[in-house]
Amino acid sequence: MGRLFGTDGVRGVANADLTAELALGLSVAAAHVLAEAGTFAGHRPTAVVGRDPRASGEFLEAAVVAGLASAGVDVLRVGVLPTPAVAYLTGALGADLGVMLSASHNAMPDNGVKFFARGGHKLADELEHRIEAVYEQHRSGEPWARPTGAGVGRVSDYDAGFDQYIAHLIGVLPNRLDGVKVVLDEAHGAASRVSPEAFARAGAEIVTIGADPDGLNINDGCGSTHLEMLQAAVVEHGADLGIAHDGDADRCLAVDAEGREVDGDQILAVLALAMREAGQLRKNTVVGTVMSNLGFKLAMEREGIELVQTAVGDRYVLESMKAEGYALGGEQSGHVIVLDHATTGDGTLTGLMLAARVAATGRTLADLAGVMSRLPQILINVPDVDKSRVTTSAELAAAVADAERELGATGRVLLRSSGTEPLVRVMVEAADIEQAKAVAGRLADVVKSALG
Repeated sequence: MGRLFGTDGVRGVANADLTAELALGLSVAAAHVLAEAGTFAGHRPTAVVGRDPRASGEFLEAAVVAGLASAGVDVLRVGVLPTPAVAYLTGALGADLGVMLSASHNAMPDNGVKFFARGGHKLADELEHRIEAVYEQHRSGEPWARPTGAGVGRVSDYDAGFDQYIAHLIGVLPNRLDGVKVVLDEAHGAASRVSPEAFARAGAEIVTIGADPDGLNINDGCGSTHLEMLQAAVVEHGADLGIAHDGDADRCLAVDAEGREVDGDQILAVLALAMREAGQLRKNTVVGTVMSNLGFKLAMEREGIELVQTAVGDRYVLESMKAEGYALGGEQSGHVIVLDHATTGDGTLTGLMLAARVAATGRTLADLAGVMSRLPQILINVPDVDKSRVTTSAELAAAVADAERELGATGRVLLRSSGTEPLVRVMVEAADIEQAKAVAGRLADVVKSALG
């Protein structure tokens, strides 16, 4: 069996790859593995279960709840809430496990199962591996040990989670948002109620789009993967800024008053300066990934802030932050982690903090984001090559060295093997877009010839 867990839970086409049987079996396996690890020792275990509005989330939630309860875990159903809300409530309620049903920014037919450990943190890799092994072992025929009578889990709805999460968001804001007009694009997703309510309670004047989920329209031409509607709405309504979430609202991208995109790197730059000013940027460091724009790195150097770069993926950003005690990290895609207030990327919190900075300074978002100049970045995927040789090919190494000499200090080359496909990603940044295109094209040709 191939690996079920990716970097962000188990994901696939609902009712094809991700079936009710798989969701139920993984939930039972997770309960058994956590029991073996001592997580449930000395008390009756509890799990928080939430989902995004996808139609498939209805039957998958039922399967997860059934699996957990059959394994003796009491379940609190919090309904449709963002992924970071489920993570927060897992910690705030002292639950032993959190489960979120969402495929994030993926199209509607997909869905996913993501587990959170006690405290609302992502499960460690070794626990995910163990859950897979135990699931496969019992799928092959070994019977589960099942509680009976009063030992089975009880299931209840926890409706207070909505207000509890919003109160948390408002409580950690450095200042109110009075006088700021914001357009919110909720991607017809999990934040469709939460985000507008939070911004309104914080004092912002809001215009909301993409907030009418019907189970089928999540991420459909809206949200953080399709900014066009938001860009038009911000200009039309004369708003100070726009905020876009993905389906489960763990991401945030923004739009300035002129309708220009403000990406995750720019948001990180704005928040890094705000947190340093407030004495909250521990070790004067922000965490990004190897895909962070070179302009972000140059801006942080100019501002005297250290930048630590990890592999691509918010889980690697989070691992670095937790290991070293950093307070802020994230990705260009809009996953921003403020570790003092969230255990995972929280798009609503990120948007609130960005709007709070606009309110506190009286400056436009364009002015604040101007702390960095986003250098042109060209990405070419080269398929059907031997990606295992990307670090050992002498011909490729020589071509990269030549490209780096040509680009100098204001350019960058990054070659990455895809983790899921037989291809190599060629990324080139340069001060000039035409130079970036030319260098990337030449490197892609060398990848084809050297690794083909």
